Amino acid sequence: MRLLKRDDMKNFIIRLFTAIAIVAVQVLCTYLSPYSFAGLFLLLTALAVNEFLKILSHGGQVQISRPLMIVGSSYLFFAFWLNSLTGFSMLVLFVPYLLFLLYCYIRELFSNNSNPISNLGAMMLSQTYVVVPLSLVNLLAFSHYDCFSASAPFYAIPLTLYVFIWLNDTGAYLTGTLFGKHRLYPRISPKKSWEGAVGGALFTMASAVVVAHLCPFLTVWQWVGMALVVVVFGTLGDLTESMIKRHIGIKDSGHILPGHGGILDRLDSMLFAIPAVIVYLHILSLC
Repeated sequence: MRLLKRDDMKNFIIRLFTAIAIVAVQVLCTYLSPYSFAGLFLLLTALAVNEFLKILSHGGQVQISRPLMIVGSSYLFFAFWLNSLTGFSMLVLFVPYLLFLLYCYIRELFSNNSNPISNLGAMMLSQTYVVVPLSLVNLLAFSHYDCFSASAPFYAIPLTLYVFIWLNDTGAYLTGTLFGKHRLYPRISPKKSWEGAVGGALFTMASAVVVAHLCPFLTVWQWVGMALVVVVFGTLGDLTESMIKRHIGIKDSGHILPGHGGILDRLDSMLFAIPAVIVYLHILSLC
């Protein structure tokens, strides 16, 4: 029993230091410059798509060239970044990516793979589920939305998104641990509770009031609305990754982050929250 407690403490310390390192790197790279921001998310995109295709290949049902998909995925992120950073609509930048997708189809057409439909489905799912949302983070950083009442630094919305996701996860964990009785979605994620979901939402929306005083280019209610969007869609992203892992029969998407699993385990909420926040900001701009 004593050994178990020692092991639990060791795992907690590992998780804590890994979490501190993740937060520090993410915040620092986002804050420093558009180039460090791009470098961070380019790396995350490459690692995430590699991890996603690796877990889809679990059991040998899917056979895909991961290096090829990493190259194409990285290019799509670069095209979004350059378009968003410069403010010009250079659609010609996306032509090589369309050619890349065409090549993937032709390559599968003339290959001797036993399950080409599964291969193509996995390729496209990796792009729509992982790569496109991570590429869209550039729109949050470098697009000027009409709802902004003053000039906002490029890092303001991404950093706030991180904070909302972290506080939602932390608040849901703490509240669920203390008061959780009613399971949120037992078939997919038996540990999550409705009490935890509500607690996470309250934590996040309370933090939005603080953010409103630090970043007044949106009103208090606009920040609270964004927090609610992150809570709802971040939770959906979390449940979606849990569904994928449960279907495949794995606990973590990878082992690259000690005590935390894989890259996708840390980005799952962001994959749904990023597009949802973009839509939310566009709606505000139309009001």
